Amino acid sequence: QVCGLIHDAGKILGLEKYGGFPQTFVVGDTFPCGAPYSDKILFPEFFEKNPDYDVEEYQTGNGIYTPNCGLSNLIMSYGHDEYLYQVLVDSGCQLPAEALYIVRFHSFYSHHQFTGYKQFMDEFDERMLTVLRQFQPCDLYSKSPDIPPMHELKAYYSQLLTEFGLDKPLLFRKLTLPASA
Repeated sequence: QVCGLIHDAGKILGLEKYGGFPQTFVVGDTFPCGAPYSDKILFPEFFEKNPDYDVEEYQTGNGIYTPNCGLSNLIMSYGHDEYLYQVLVDSGCQLPAEALYIVRFHSFYSHHQFTGYKQFMDEFDERMLTVLRQFQPCDLYSKSPDIPPMHELKAYYSQLLTEFGLDKPLLFRKLTLPASA
């Protein structure tokens, strides 16, 4: 339940204090860089404008990766998922590996919805695919108009946040893009 509460907190990248990035940088499908683009990624036709589209090494076979290298070894497109994952790891949170995996890969839809990029999965990824799929109904379009009283929510989540080491300030940082980006 903590994961459900915090998984999208990396969207603060859209706030000026943390970089003021446009929505297109912060949200959307994530995908591995340096590997062929999947046609299962939302609006795949826009990859034709990405400079990596014309790099043959990236767009053939496994790209720059070896089979079964593990998704954690892929260089993923950057957005709110990867940002929050790095904040949580740098802050020393006590979340289990499953929760950190959900935070990092919950927007990797071409993988967990369509099993794209399966060739890069290791044994850990095989186990986590089920966890990601179980989490998805709690992510998109799952908001309820029936909100419990705030004091009940605060008491409940305060206890959970403390249990997982999230009751202290997290190391959120402002990001800046290189001038060439």
